[in-house]
Amino acid sequence: MIRNTGLLSKLWRFAVWAVTALFVLNLVGVVATVVLNSFARRWSGTALPTGYTTRWYASAWREFQLSDVLFVTFQAVFAVTLISGIIGVTAAYALARRDFPGKRFAVLLFLLPLLVPPLTYGIPLATLLYQAGLGGTLTGVVLINLVPSIPFVVLVMIPFIEQIDPRVEAAARVFGAGTWSLFVRILLPLLVPGMLAALLLVLVRTIAMFELTFLVAGPTSQTLVVSLYYAVFASGVRAAQSIDAMAVVYMITTLFWLILALQFVNPTQIVARSKQEPAH
Repeated sequence: MIRNTGLLSKLWRFAVWAVTALFVLNLVGVVATVVLNSFARRWSGTALPTGYTTRWYASAWREFQLSDVLFVTFQAVFAVTLISGIIGVTAAYALARRDFPGKRFAVLLFLLPLLVPPLTYGIPLATLLYQAGLGGTLTGVVLINLVPSIPFVVLVMIPFIEQIDPRVEAAARVFGAGTWSLFVRILLPLLVPGMLAALLLVLVRTIAMFELTFLVAGPTSQTLVVSLYYAVFASGVRAAQSIDAMAVVYMITTLFWLILALQFVNPTQIVARSKQEPAH
């Protein structure tokens, strides 16, 4: 392939790199400002804070009841992750291994929550949950977050399942393996990397999911991201440093699980696998 080395091509590459660099610098600047302010004794009209302290983290922990918020967050997140894994892996196996009329339409319908904005279906779902008495409860938070999480697990797991040769399963059945034995001894070891990747990414998505959680969360069922929103926009006077300290806690929590997820999966591999044809 011959690269275009003309002036227009060079200008285009320069523009792409310039925009990318500007975006990265802006992102780093915003994050650095929040982190610095969370440690600042006072920061007004100067290039850097006049002093540093960790007392804002203790203040945020008490003021925003972060221990309770984190407990609720991880209750909701791990419940969503577990249920999504059980249902999503089962559904992905059925879609990867079975052909039936209208399969493409069924897959499209199943993945629809990933293709449309969350508020499109979130508001009707929240209304339904409030009518059922589940609005403002932890159960409601879990149920509404399952809607995009289960299709996400299916989307990630189908390529992992398709790359397993069906002849391996057929051979196991020939030698007397039952359904449970086949899953535990044959499929599970082969699917563990994909399952870990899918479930960890669901965990990260659920921690960061604001729109759906905000619609049904109550005073005792707020996750960290919703609690952060109320800290910023609720009535009353709050120290900006305390709010930034809470934001740093949220960033660290999300980044920890995201980095852990990336140890098990490369996003480009998922895209490459998804383009492969199913094994026959």
